[in-house]
Amino acid sequence: VSTQSTGVSSLSALLVYIMSWQSYVDDQLVGTGNIKQGAIYGHDGSLWAASPGFALAAGEPQKLTQAFNDPASCSATGLSVNGVKHQIIKAEPSSVYGKKGPAGFVAVKTTQCILLGCYDETTQPGLATYTVEKLGDYLKEQGY
Repeated sequence: VSTQSTGVSSLSALLVYIMSWQSYVDDQLVGTGNIKQGAIYGHDGSLWAASPGFALAAGEPQKLTQAFNDPASCSATGLSVNGVKHQIIKAEPSSVYGKKGPAGFVAVKTTQCILLGCYDETTQPGLATYTVEKLGDYLKEQGY
């Protein structure tokens, strides 16, 4: 970003870019009340945005990406998300759903990123699924 033409430094432009992804997590995932914690990761495993306290452990982003590329790979063994091992209840090239007791996660792969939404026992799994899938559909429509 040229500071002469815009008056905005490269760092400021980067922060605006990061904050815009953060608003998807804050407003469209957690802000709905259907998701307790959420995050957006790049296909390469890089963190784009996350709610406070959410962090995939070392190796988890790669295993999640592998689950989308080879859905059968996680069906028998389960998948850890945010340090919690989940039973996989659905694994397809565009969506992976996991459950641990009454809580679980929904992961949706878009063109450029992976959306993650974790829900607790106070949320119906269908509402969590709808919330993450809806944002995924919107981002796909926008080319992300």
